[in-house]
Amino acid sequence: MFNTEKNTDREVNYRLMVAAVKLLVEDEHNIIACLSNTSAIINFYMDTINWAGFYIMEESSGELVLGPFQGLPACIRIKLGKGVCGTAAVSGEVAVVPDVHAFPGHIACDANSRSEIVLPVFNPDGTLYGVLDIDSPVLDRFSDLERSSMEEIVKYIETALVH
Repeated sequence: MFNTEKNTDREVNYRLMVAAVKLLVEDEHNIIACLSNTSAIINFYMDTINWAGFYIMEESSGELVLGPFQGLPACIRIKLGKGVCGTAAVSGEVAVVPDVHAFPGHIACDANSRSEIVLPVFNPDGTLYGVLDIDSPVLDRFSDLERSSMEEIVKYIETALVH
């Protein structure tokens, strides 16, 4: 399956994490299974996070709806343009927020979250599929290393959407 040994080197762990996601999603056609395993892998390999998961775009409501995740119960629906997730969904850009309490309109699903990274996920036709959201109880938790590793993971998820 995948390596369950963690390394003390964060870069090594992230290479293992990305490889595990690739392995688990490359031949799987069920996107919910892919998102579920991806959330679990991120939760396993990343330290000092308290939530990792997906919000999926629901066309009928025009909202992001909670998808597979690891962590405490979360907000079920997020309006586009609201909070970090809704803002990243509208902009189509990665959002790295060092202090969520300083982010205008932040939605506090978990009062312990202090920093956040959100990455848009796109369908093969370029429309928004959803977002990958990762929260941490530590201020300024997410660096360029996390960003680049999560961007690789999102590319594998987007490839899985083609199936």
